Amino acid sequence: MIIKECKGYELEKEKPNTSEDYFNRSEITYVEDGVEKSLHVLYVRYYEEHFKQYTPFEENPFFNVNGTDIYIKDIVALVCLLKNPGLRHRKRLYINTEKEFQFCFQDMNIEKLKELLTDLNGKNQVEIKSPLQYVVQPN
Repeated sequence: MIIKECKGYELEKEKPNTSEDYFNRSEITYVEDGVEKSLHVLYVRYYEEHFKQYTPFEENPFFNVNGTDIYIKDIVALVCLLKNPGLRHRKRLYINTEKEFQFCFQDMNIEKLKELLTDLNGKNQVEIKSPLQYVVQPN
C-alpha cells in the first residue's frame, strides 16, 4: 500500500439547522494494487477536544514536520486504516463512541507513525509493507 496524503478538517455549518460544526473529518488517500482509494472518517469533535483521554498525545498539534503542524484530525483516518486493514474495502467510517475513537489510537507505535509522517511530508508518498509495523505487538 502506498500512502499519498493524510489530512483533516473541521466541518462547518452549511445550513443554520444542521450540526456539521460538531464534527471533524479525516481523510487518507492511498494506492493499493494500482488503484487509488480514499477513506473518510467522520467523528465527533468532542473526542479531539478531549484527546488526552483517548490518545497517547500530550499536545495538539502533536508533531511538527518541516514547519508543518500535524494535528490529530490529520491522522485519524491513517491510524484507523493501520489499526484495521479491513477498512481498505470501505470508503467511509463514522466513529460514534468514545471507545471506538480510543481503540483507534490504542497500541499505536507513535515513533513509527512520526517516521511515516516525516517521510510522507518529504516524499509525497510512502510505501507501507505491513500495517503491523505501526502497531505495538504484545510480547
